[in-house]
Amino acid sequence: MSLLETRALSKHFGGLRAVDAVDLALHPGEILGVIGPNGAGKTTLFSLMAGSLPPSDGEVLLEGQRISGQPAHRLVRRGVVRTHQIVRPFPNLSVLENVTVAALHAGGRAEGPPRERAREVLEFVGLGDRTHAVPGALTLAGRKRLELARALATAPRVLLLDEVVAGVNPAEAMTLAALIRAIRDRRHVAVIMIEHVMPAVMSLSDRVVVLDHGKKIAEGTPAEVVKHPQVIEAYLGKGHAGAQA
Repeated sequence: MSLLETRALSKHFGGLRAVDAVDLALHPGEILGVIGPNGAGKTTLFSLMAGSLPPSDGEVLLEGQRISGQPAHRLVRRGVVRTHQIVRPFPNLSVLENVTVAALHAGGRAEGPPRERAREVLEFVGLGDRTHAVPGALTLAGRKRLELARALATAPRVLLLDEVVAGVNPAEAMTLAALIRAIRDRRHVAVIMIEHVMPAVMSLSDRVVVLDHGKKIAEGTPAEVVKHPQVIEAYLGKGHAGAQA
């Protein structure tokens, strides 16, 4: 059975079909990449899976149980947690306090006092020496680590990562990619990641789903999708797709 699944999931804004009948499945222990051009519907898809938006049609299932339509805070307690492309920590709280607040929302899956769990998570993401700092004192890469720590403090089963690697320098991108892999391997969290940094998503993902204009146009291993004619057309135009045929 899939851990998280969408069936014909759709979101319409007036006449715009931002997400159009998308089927995908995330398996336990998997990293699933979601890619596509700007405006393809990736972030809207995440919002539907995380409970930030209600679907127009279709459904989201967690271990076979329908969860679509439930609010985000309830899904966090059930183990479906997302990060955001624009990191928004509590600016007046310390790094440790930010993560402790998140740890309070773990439901019954986590063990130990929230503050101690927050310290452990901060050590895991490499911010163990910045517990007393305020978020504004961190670099962009540090704030992205903080966003990951806040998500991990809720003891997720499914982690939806929205462009965690984007915007940092190549060395920091490699370090964040290694951290995402460790989240899967050492904390046993399944991951779905939206990412525009192609080397990161292609090296991390077991499978990749490609969206264009709200529709799923391809799915497969990274090696398979980069050769797919519709994917080449979506990113590079019809001339490149024809040249590959």
